[in-house]
Amino acid sequence: MALPASTSEALITEIKMDKLIAQLKRHEGVKNHAYKDQFGTWHIGAGRNIHPDGANKGMGISDTEIDYMLSNDVARTIAELAKEYPWFNDLEEGARRDGIINMHFNLGRVRFAKFKKAIAHMEAGNHSQASVEFLDSLWAKQVKGRALEVTDMIKTNTYV
Repeated sequence: MALPASTSEALITEIKMDKLIAQLKRHEGVKNHAYKDQFGTWHIGAGRNIHPDGANKGMGISDTEIDYMLSNDVARTIAELAKEYPWFNDLEEGARRDGIINMHFNLGRVRFAKFKKAIAHMEAGNHSQASVEFLDSLWAKQVKGRALEVTDMIKTNTYV
């Protein structure tokens, strides 16, 4: 079966497949996290085989699906930052803001919040000192070059 060529064709295909989709979800089950089936094969969603190797190697996920998930994750990260840190909303679009998003994305909400001194410097607009505080951390030692790049973006508001 060929893939739909247009958005309207995809919509028609989706309408025609709604009963099949509902049945497959019921038969396969729907999981929001990766899981192993009774044979030890990794799956996600509604039976998508993502097993990395061997006889049961799956198809994984496409680049388009990766980009879709990443876009959703970035949007969620921005929403979390905007809600929890009023100073974030005052950052202009650009490298500094993207550096904070990158770091929060990498660390997650809870671990990012532990950077109390750096966050206080960001709130005060002291981006240079915030960068120093971010670099003086286990995170920076773990991610090495990423930390140097991101903190330079935060400090200078320029992309590396």
